Amino acid sequence: MLSFPQRVRIFLAAGSTDLRKSFDTLAAVVRDSLVEDPLSGHCFVFCNRRRNRLKILLWEDSGFWLLCKRLEKGCFRWPTSAKEKVELSAAELSLLLGGLDVQTTRKRSWYTSPVRESCGSIDSFA
Repeated sequence: MLSFPQRVRIFLAAGSTDLRKSFDTLAAVVRDSLVEDPLSGHCFVFCNRRRNRLKILLWEDSGFWLLCKRLEKGCFRWPTSAKEKVELSAAELSLLLGGLDVQTTRKRSWYTSPVRESCGSIDSFA
C-alpha cells in the first residue's frame, strides 16, 4: 500500500508512454508533455500501450524514486487522450492500482468542517 502526504499531488500522464524510459527520460516527459516540474515532489504516473504496466516517478530530497507494477492478468483503466493531464487523489490512485475504474466511479458528497477562525489571544477576554 502506498501512502502519500496530503501536500503531494498525483498526476496521470494520459495516453501511452514507452516504459523502457527510465528516470531522466520520464522526467523530461513530465517537463515537456505534462508541463510540470519533476523535482516538485509530486507523483507522476505513466502507463504502457497495453495498459498492463505502469511506472510512478517521484522526487525525494536526495533523488528520484521509480516504482513499477506489472499485471499478470487484465489491464488498468487509463485515460486515452494523449494531450490530457489528469490529477488524482491518493485514494483514487489506490483504487486505480487495485483495479477499479476511477473514471466511471463518482465521488459522493462528503461533509467537511468549515475552517474556524482564531478567537484571538487570552488577553482579549480580560
